[in-house]
Amino acid sequence: MSAAATAGRRLVRAGSLLAALGLWQVLTAYDVNLWLRFEQFPTVGEVASALADRVGTAAYWQDLGHSLRRIVTGFLLAALLGVAAGTAIARSRWAADLLGPLVEVVRPVPAIALVPVAILLLPTNEQGIVFITCAAAFFPVLVSTRHAVRALSPVHEEAVRTMGGGRARVLWSVVLPGALPGVFGGLSVGIGVAWICVISAEMISGEYGVGYRTWQDYTVVDYPGVFVGMVTIGALGLLTSTAVELAGRRVTAWLPRPAARGTAPRAGEPPAAPVPAGSAPEAAPASEAAPVGETDPTGEGSPADETDPTGEAAPADETDPAGEGAPAGDTGPADEARSETGTRPAGDARPETGTRPDTHTAPKGGAAPAHLPAPEKEPVP
Repeated sequence: MSAAATAGRRLVRAGSLLAALGLWQVLTAYDVNLWLRFEQFPTVGEVASALADRVGTAAYWQDLGHSLRRIVTGFLLAALLGVAAGTAIARSRWAADLLGPLVEVVRPVPAIALVPVAILLLPTNEQGIVFITCAAAFFPVLVSTRHAVRALSPVHEEAVRTMGGGRARVLWSVVLPGALPGVFGGLSVGIGVAWICVISAEMISGEYGVGYRTWQDYTVVDYPGVFVGMVTIGALGLLTSTAVELAGRRVTAWLPRPAARGTAPRAGEPPAAPVPAGSAPEAAPASEAAPVGETDPTGEGSPADETDPTGEAAPADETDPAGEGAPAGDTGPADEARSETGTRPAGDARPETGTRPDTHTAPKGGAAPAHLPAPEKEPVP
C-alpha cells in the first residue's frame, strides 16, 4: 500500500473519532433531551479537564498498575490452560469424554457470577480478581483452539508419521503451528472479555484499580471522573488488543499475506495476470490465423493450388512425356494391387467416392491422369 493510501486511512480514522467527540460536545453543551437525556452528561471539555487533573496524581498510576497486573496474570493463565485443554479435547477421545461435558456446562455461566465462588474459595481479593479474569478469557481460547485443531488436514500429520515422527513431533511441528491462526483469534476475543470482567470484579470486591476508582467516583456523583475511568479502560483495552494482534502476526509470519496494491489499471483494462517463468507464449487465436489459401504478403510463397505461370493447370500426377493419356481400360500398378487385396495401398490418397479432388484438373489434351479411369462415354442414340 502506498504512503498516500496509508495517510488517507489514518485521516479517515481520526476524522471518525473527532466527529464522535464533536457530536458528544454538541449534545451535552445544548442539554439535548430527545428521549435520550444529555443534560446530566459532562461535556468533552469537562472530561478532558478531569483527565488532566488525574494524570498528575500518583493514585491514577497506582490504579493503572494494579489493573494491568491483574489482566496480564489472568490472561496468560487463561491462554496456557485454554490452549492445552482445547488441544487435548480435540486430539484425545478420553479428554473429550472427561472434560467436554464439564466445559459445556460451566461455559454459559457469566464470569462475573463467579465472584461469590472466588470470595469463598480463594483467601484474598487479589487472587479472586485474577481468578475471575482467567475464567473470562479461558473459554474463548479453549473453544477456538479446539475448532482450529479439529479443522487441520491430516495430510501433514501422515507425512510426519511416514518419516518416523512420533506424537510429540506431530504436536510441536504440525498441530500447534497449524492451529495458531485460530488460537490467536480466540486470544483476541479473550482479552476483550477479560477487561470487562476485571473491571467488574474490581468494582465489586477490589481495593485498587481502574474499576474500583470508577465506582468510587460514581458513588460520590463525580460524573467527569466516571468518564475518565471509561476513557482509561478503553485506551488500555486498545493497547492490549493491539499487542495481541501484533504478536499473532509475528508468530504466524509464514501465512500468505495479501499482495501490496500497486497502481490501478486504466479504465476498461483488466489487470494483467502474472506469467510463470519459462512458460511458452500463448498461441494466437484462431480468428487471427491466416487462411489456408491466402498467399504470402511478400509474394514468395506459393499456395497449395497455385497454377502454372503459363496459365495451364498442372495435373496432380504427371502424365508420360509423350503426352498420351492412359487407355480407358488400362490400370496402373496401384489399381492392380487394390484389385488383388481388396484394399487401397498405403500411398493411394484417392477419395472413397472416386471423384477427383478439386485440385486435380485434366490436361489440355483431354487425357485423364494415369491413376484415374477414363469416364465412360454415353451411347449415341
